[in-house]
Amino acid sequence: MDITGLLPLRTERLVLREVRDADADAVLGYCGDAEVTRYLPFDVLDREGVLARMQRWRDDLARDPDDEPDRDWALTLVAEHDGAVVGDVMLRLAAGEVRTVAELGYVFDPAYAGRGLATEAARTLLDLAFGTLGCHRVFAQLDPRNHPSARLCERLGMTHEAHTRQDWWGKGEWSDTSVYGILRDEWPPVGTD
Repeated sequence: MDITGLLPLRTERLVLREVRDADADAVLGYCGDAEVTRYLPFDVLDREGVLARMQRWRDDLARDPDDEPDRDWALTLVAEHDGAVVGDVMLRLAAGEVRTVAELGYVFDPAYAGRGLATEAARTLLDLAFGTLGCHRVFAQLDPRNHPSARLCERLGMTHEAHTRQDWWGKGEWSDTSVYGILRDEWPPVGTD
């Protein structure tokens, strides 16, 4: 499976593309913000952390997931709006001979909040997952205190499937996890925008 031939992905307002070295400052702008990373599974990143994160994105994209079915594989793309990197989106395919379950993730610069850009980017990855990649199910895991993220999942037509209590230790505390999911036969949801 070679995804690179499909890139970049374009929407009405966004270009979803591979990360470039020149994107480091923009990624640092939001991944280096304690409020942005508050409910994410990683701490505030410094420049070294951002560069390492970007390299992992490149490394995953460079390897063929079909060659290593026992490893998860993630497609992470930066979201560019009017020439500026405004966030990134991730689709992680679960390990296995048949990769039919994927996890959706996203993080966006709060300066661009409220414009529907994260929803637009996530919707594009769901199209890719259910269309091109043939996934059966896509899910998102989030801290239930992250209300904007939960609303994004709902806008995508995802169903709140689970709430597990104090199942993740991070940033000095136990936190809960909410799981949202959507099946291929539910996509695209009728009447959502």
